[in-house]
Amino acid sequence: MVRNVHTRRFPASQAELAELLDTLGTPGDRLWPVADWPPSRLDGPRVPGTPAGHGPVRYVLEEVAPDRLRFRFTAPAGVHGYHEFSVGDGTLTHVLAASLHGWARLTWPLFFRPLHDALLEQLLDRAELALTGRAGRPARWSPYVRFLRALGKIRSRRTRPDAKLRA
Repeated sequence: MVRNVHTRRFPASQAELAELLDTLGTPGDRLWPVADWPPSRLDGPRVPGTPAGHGPVRYVLEEVAPDRLRFRFTAPAGVHGYHEFSVGDGTLTHVLAASLHGWARLTWPLFFRPLHDALLEQLLDRAELALTGRAGRPARWSPYVRFLRALGKIRSRRTRPDAKLRA
């Protein structure tokens, strides 16, 4: 069983964070780092049953609440579980909980987890930027993440994830 958690505290109310979360997967998305990662897309209205995903990762919207979005994985094969975003008073949290089967037992730790972690830290930087106007300590990609991105030919419009945040 995999349980991967990313959380950050912000000088913001739960209502402000919920408003920011409400943009996820929309054309006006203020969270997802689309300059560096395949865009997150919600393929319809924000209601349970709506398909969504990014890159090779596909899911269906399972639960919708003002303070939480939960998605159930449908791809890649061998990943059975969910990921969710939730907001509290001053916190934004992402939780991925899944059981892994077959090739996913190998691809998660070697490929998907490092990329997932890099993406989520950038997403939290974008939240900080949207809420405060700056990101105090922007995430940096590790050499391994840069290697995986080159190996997978993930296209990037810039070479460093923190370049835009420092501008």
